[in-house]
Amino acid sequence: MKAILLAGGKGTRLRPLTLHTPKPIVPIFDKPFLSYQIGLLKQLPEIDEVILSLNYQPRRLEETLGDGAGLGMKLRYVVEPSPLGTGGAIRYAAQGIDDTLIVFNGDVMTAVDLAAVVRQHQARQAKATIVLTPVDNPSAYGLVECDDDGNVRRFLEKPSADEITCDTINAGIYVLEPGTFDRIPKDTPYSIERAYFPSLVARGETFCAYVERGYWIDIGTPEKYRDVHKDIFDGRCPLGPAGIASGQPVVSPDARVEAGAVLDGPCFLDAGVVVKAGARIGPYSVLGRSVLVEEDAQVSGAIVWPNARIGHDAVVEGALIGRSCYVGKNAVVGPAAILGDKTTLSDFTRA
Repeated sequence: MKAILLAGGKGTRLRPLTLHTPKPIVPIFDKPFLSYQIGLLKQLPEIDEVILSLNYQPRRLEETLGDGAGLGMKLRYVVEPSPLGTGGAIRYAAQGIDDTLIVFNGDVMTAVDLAAVVRQHQARQAKATIVLTPVDNPSAYGLVECDDDGNVRRFLEKPSADEITCDTINAGIYVLEPGTFDRIPKDTPYSIERAYFPSLVARGETFCAYVERGYWIDIGTPEKYRDVHKDIFDGRCPLGPAGIASGQPVVSPDARVEAGAVLDGPCFLDAGVVVKAGARIGPYSVLGRSVLVEEDAQVSGAIVWPNARIGHDAVVEGALIGRSCYVGKNAVVGPAAILGDKTTLSDFTRA
């Protein structure tokens, strides 16, 4: 069995953070996002290879994840010649494969029981299985409607109130049989959601749903990117670094917190972080590798990527700070701020 991770998106909603860091490898605490999906796939020992379908900045992903040895999973990279849509990308990446495929969208954070999904798929001898997740506000999404036996019957794109018949949406996780890919045109943009899945329904093929009622989030917006960190801190998402949901500061043994600095948990300090005397790190703060927080600075609820520097007496609250940024002394950076890599804010700036 093999897996395909659709990791070709440009992450436009997360810009400027994704100008130099493709969305699939934005850091979640101390690890690139895709490492969480790869960790989930390791639930299934029968998966012998993970194929990453790439388009945007493929070299950056390969440099970050390597051959997978450090993740305990063999990785292979396939670069689309041009954007092919979700269906086209799957067919292109699956060339020569006859085994059952697990497919993940490259922005889904979840703790789904993949083994249970595969067992259901096999028991039903399905051509395809789609994982669904319930939502509180069905009118804001495209819904997937099933019958009482869990067969997918209809897709409803952002229905009006009188059209809502369910609360389940596409969770971006699929089990697929490559024998059905003949309907996907070669080298042509094609949507698995809008064309391939409806074709299964139209042909009366066995197309099943698995409803996941555990944790699920799409990390693709700044708000959701912040939310996933908070959810891990609060224990709603059962992933992340060891001890992270304890409510206490989690500090790498290779970080240095000077006497007189204050850490208010929950917060996270990665390896190489230095927090100078008089500085305060507030709840829900994430300081990436080798971040420097200078004397009397305050950081609260912010996510700060590696090698950034927060100047003397600066205040950073709820912001997203990219790699190697510099926030000058006495600067004030608010929760609406998103600073791309290597941004410099001069002293006394208000952002």
